[in-house]
Amino acid sequence: MTVTLGIPTVRTHDSASRTADRPNVPGLLDKYNRLATDLRISLTDRCNLRCTYCMPAEGLPFLAGPKLLTREEIRRLAQIAVRDLGVRQIRFTGGEPLLRRDLVDIIADCAALEPRPEISLTTNAIGLAGRAEALAAAGLDRVNVSLDSICPETFAVITRRPFLNRVLEGIDALGEHGLVSTKINAVLMPGINDDQGVELLEWALAGGHQLRFIEQMPLDADHVWSRDGMITAAQIREKLEVRYVLTPDAAPRDGAPAELYQVREKTAAADSPSLGIVGIIASVTEPFCEDCRRTRITAEGGVRSCLFSHDETDLLGLLRSDATDLQVADEWRAAMWVKPSGHGIDDPDFVQPERSMSAIGG
Repeated sequence: MTVTLGIPTVRTHDSASRTADRPNVPGLLDKYNRLATDLRISLTDRCNLRCTYCMPAEGLPFLAGPKLLTREEIRRLAQIAVRDLGVRQIRFTGGEPLLRRDLVDIIADCAALEPRPEISLTTNAIGLAGRAEALAAAGLDRVNVSLDSICPETFAVITRRPFLNRVLEGIDALGEHGLVSTKINAVLMPGINDDQGVELLEWALAGGHQLRFIEQMPLDADHVWSRDGMITAAQIREKLEVRYVLTPDAAPRDGAPAELYQVREKTAAADSPSLGIVGIIASVTEPFCEDCRRTRITAEGGVRSCLFSHDETDLLGLLRSDATDLQVADEWRAAMWVKPSGHGIDDPDFVQPERSMSAIGG
């Protein structure tokens, strides 16, 4: 049974009808034998940028405060995930999670869980310089920063905001406080920054960061995405190989979304040391759905088994009722059991989700 409440379709609490054929296992298993151990929790749908591939210039209608998960509700969901469902990694996303005033407390709550999960944050880094020390002290392990250009003019075109210096200050602050495994996420777009990939990689290598190029996905609020208008993984490799030699990394991918490559100068000897690693996340042209291990909670407490889902399973209603942790866990398992085999972008009848990435949480 489903009830349509605008965007998206929200499943009510009918887990029994959806899991009659599910084996009695404790984790977040789906019908294709994938086990979700990586939890993404969106803390807000708000953002202080207006990136062209995510949000319209005028912004979006944002959720009112009472509709968002509270700190205590986030702690409870994280505890259920870690204790009862086998989750080992928690990443906080948005929107822009730094806009949550209680972010440090939320990090500390999750760092106190047993067994302790790896805790990471995806952010645009605006405001990070002033909060990096407190976040590190609270238990944050790693940060992913979304940054598509280190050219101020290009950055302003993409984000519609002139804040590049604040982003770079935030990245610098991470290393100062021991958060050294920073990953930089970048989207290349034709005619905007697709000629800056080498420059961005050179900057990331010099700073000791792992750059990850991400294919633009059909998750823009304006719904103008097209396959013909995106830079593919093959094109990204081609652009980087003008300057560098890319060699597939020998380490197992182990469910990670990025295909990793060791980077060497084109003029260097074949046995020369690697300059570092670059990743390419080819969600569209080289999908990795068959080994997806992610489960997502939106800022208003909905389970999304896939970024491209058209429905969510409501957990917030359970949290704000007299439901037990066991009931919440069962509903979460039910939501993941019916996860589709893939995102379906190549299907003739594919329909882009109504929600944009900022409203879903990456």
